[in-house]
Amino acid sequence: MELRNLRHFVTLAEEQSFTRAAARELIVQSGLSASIRSLEKDVGALLFVRGTRPVRLTAAGEALVAEARRTLDAAAAARQVVQDVQGVLSGRFRIGTIHSIGHTLPFDSWLAEFALAHQGVEIVVRQEAALRMVEMVSNGELDCALLPADRDLGLAVLPLVSEPIVLACAPDHPLAGQRTVRLAQLDGERFVETPVGWAIRALLDEKFRAAKLTRRIVVEVNDWATVLDLTGAGVGVALIPQGLDFARHPRRPELRLIPVTDLHLERRLDLVFPQGTAASPATRRFVELLERHRPAQPSG
Repeated sequence: MELRNLRHFVTLAEEQSFTRAAARELIVQSGLSASIRSLEKDVGALLFVRGTRPVRLTAAGEALVAEARRTLDAAAAARQVVQDVQGVLSGRFRIGTIHSIGHTLPFDSWLAEFALAHQGVEIVVRQEAALRMVEMVSNGELDCALLPADRDLGLAVLPLVSEPIVLACAPDHPLAGQRTVRLAQLDGERFVETPVGWAIRALLDEKFRAAKLTRRIVVEVNDWATVLDLTGAGVGVALIPQGLDFARHPRRPELRLIPVTDLHLERRLDLVFPQGTAASPATRRFVELLERHRPAQPSG
């Protein structure tokens, strides 16, 4: 059984497409297919259901994928032990982010600094919903992830930023002239919302449910720029993190941001990663970089 075949197997399981998996591994599709067949011969079982789109794992494939990841991680750790002696970092670094990370934190700059400092590392960035990424870090699909960690996850958490949730509305909205609003004033309002599965959406759904209030969700989008554009155009109001980088959004001057006095919600962004020695060498280096650059944390 070759490590190369295991890597191809894990990549295909993650991408669920021979085309995407072959492109990610920089090989032709026929080479990927041959690698998968070779692994299936080694283990004595079919690992993928043929003829399905997206590509699906068989029961044997489901059983193998977690062990294959552990084997690949162990091999990478063994290589790294030797390379640590030489001061070199290598292997694959898999990091997840929520879609809006660049609107709040300088993720691109951090990633560029890390990539330039460790040019032997292959970096894979995945954008997923926060709750899904917690699972991916826990089961080894990702080395770490940038997301709001608002509960005990069983993972190490490095706090990066915490910002209040405020009301955004167009300047001609009836609430635009108020210095503050209460949650009850938003009952029945038209809302531009983020999708189910986003951490901020889950927090807001729970707040409105607990208060026995409703909001009319007229548009649901997975991009903060579009949320702001539609809100500025008067399509609806939105509850957004105050710290969004509005410099990226031309409609920002047309928005009013108003504190909601009884909402008591903050959107956190943290780095989550396996605890202790379970964290990969690349993850530990990335944590060191973020500890140097993260915004100052409030005392106490």
